[in-house]
Amino acid sequence: MNINELIKIVKSKIEAEIVIQDFKIEDKSFLHKNHKGNQEGMFHLKIIIKSEELKKLNKIESTKKIYSILNLELREHIHSIQILLS
Repeated sequence: MNINELIKIVKSKIEAEIVIQDFKIEDKSFLHKNHKGNQEGMFHLKIIIKSEELKKLNKIESTKKIYSILNLELREHIHSIQILLS
């Protein structure tokens, strides 16, 4: 899977499960390119979500919800994920 496919899947899965007002995904894999343990095909993503639905939850609950939605991708394609909620 390439990064563009992954971003498309992540976006569609989150938008199918959560009411989103604004959404942005950034590929931050380049920041980790020379790190020990960096694996080919595993990506580092920064997700910025504006969601009134998630705002009603505390940070732990909203993060758990996103992790649950992206369970497969986190196991197979995402090495690191940064989630910013607004």
